[in-house]
Parts: sequence; structure tokens; C-alpha cells
Amino acid sequence: EESDSPRRRLRPGAFLYVLSFSLPPLALGYTLEPGSGAAHTYLWTYPGVTLELTHNWGTEDQDDFRYHPSNEPGDGFGHIAVSCDDVYKCCEELEARGVRFKKKPDEGRMKGLAFAYDPDGYWVEVVRRAPGSGIPNQYNFSQTMLRVKDPKKSIPFYEGLGLTLVREAHFDDFSLYFMANIPRDQPVPQVGALFGPVLELTHNHGTELQPDFQHSTGNVDGRKGFGHIGFLVDDVNAACAQLEPMGYGFIKRPEDGRMKGLAFAKDPDGYWVEIVKRGGYDAEATPYWIEPQPAQL
Repeated sequence: EESDSPRRRLRPGAFLYVLSFSLPPLALGYTLEPGSGAAHTYLWTYPGVTLELTHNWGTEDQDDFRYHPSNEPGDGFGHIAVSCDDVYKCCEELEARGVRFKKKPDEGRMKGLAFAYDPDGYWVEVVRRAPGSGIPNQYNFSQTMLRVKDPKKSIPFYEGLGLTLVREAHFDDFSLYFMANIPRDQPVPQVGALFGPVLELTHNHGTELQPDFQHSTGNVDGRKGFGHIGFLVDDVNAACAQLEPMGYGFIKRPEDGRMKGLAFAKDPDGYWVEIVKRGGYDAEATPYWIEPQPAQL
């Protein structure tokens, strides 16, 4: 699985940057060269979750260029989060490296968690993992938050992609639903002890009653930033066939376009959801194939 946000640096194509905190505890000695065939195979067979950073070349040279990091009225994407053992210590280290904060651990009424800004202004929540989790990494990628109009539609959609509702919390004005990829033979664990991230769905009460309400999904002109989330599946066509009856549609079906074998579905709010074949279609685990152009006469 993946979460994707464009970055102010790097097409003819796009590059995938897989951050070290997404590696499982047993892979702390990861030494593959980024961009190598071995790293490429590892990426598309990886059993965990990655953060995909997309760089469109030339943006780094435009002083007035910026992506829309969300969290303005009407925006859907909220933030990503990382977990650590000591929020205060980690935030001190980040601040010493020049990282700016929206909220430090002791600010506001909610103590002990923080929100840092990344270089593009995206929010990164820093939260304390559950004691005794046994995770040796300083950080692990723990969350992607999306605002949803109606959880009664969104939760079944993501259950159809293999996620399990592991926690929910209800407040006066909003509710939070946490979903994770939990093997069927395992009990539902404490969210704070998970190494892999959860998908946090935030529902602001009443939006489901507003026929014209629509979150901005990050892929519209003037508000581009967050791109999509993605799922690795064994059979892309079967996964798409399972989503088809829900009626939310597709940006791209597996057979559409020149890049065959992968798809982009739409969730109930219109967020893009990439469907990628686990292990790819060839010995190098390439997750698509290019349809050859017809010969020119």
C-alpha cells in the first residue's frame, strides 16, 4: 500500500522515494541502492506500506511554486503521521534540524502530540507509540488521514479492499475511524502498537446530510497536492470487478490507456485509489506493461 504526495523537486517521469521509517523492524539493515533492479523488485513485492513522493522536474527552480498541502476549508486530505517512543525528544531533535511546527507537544489542550510541517507544508503528526510495542525504529509510518462525507459509505468501500475497522472514536462534532490491514488469523491489536499505518477516516458530523457537499481530493487545478492512496493486490482485474458494483467509478481501468495492468478507482468521496499488481508482471516486478504504438505508415 502507499500514500502519495507531490514534492517540490522532480518527469519525463516521476521518482518514488521510499522513506526508511516504512521498513519493517527486521529490515533495519536495508542496503539496496535506490533505483536498482533489486530495489525495484523489493518495492513491488514489499508486504508493508510506503510513502510515495512525486517530483515534477523544474519545480525546485520556481521560487513562487507551491503545492496545496490541504487543511483549508473544503480540503479532504489531512496529514500523515509517524509514531515514536518519546514525542518530546523527537520534536526537540526535529526542531534542532530546522523543522517548523504547527503544534508542539505542550501547546494547546491536547498534550503529548505534535504536528510538524514538512518542506512543502504538509502536516506530519508525531504521536507516541504504545509502550512495549517492541518496535526498534526511531519512527514508523503510522497514519494517513482523509476526511470523508459519509462513513457508512467509506468504511464498506475500504473493507472491500481488505482493511479492518480497528478503532473508532466519537466526539460532539466529529468521529474518527481507524482502519488497518490485519491478517485474518490475528486478533485486532492496539492501534498504537501497530508497526504499519492505519487509514484514519475523519467524519465531520452533518456533511452526510448535505447533498452538494464535496471534499477537495487533491487532484484539481489550483489545489493539487495530495495524490492518492494505493493497494497491492494479487489480481487487479478481480479487485476492480469487486469495486465496480459499488458504483463510485474509475479514473482508469486496467485496460485503459497505454499503461496496462494497473487501475485508479474512485472512493465514495472521489479520492483516487491506485490498484497495483503485487509482484508485477515480469521478472523485475514491473507493475504494468506498455502497449506498443501502432507502426506509422
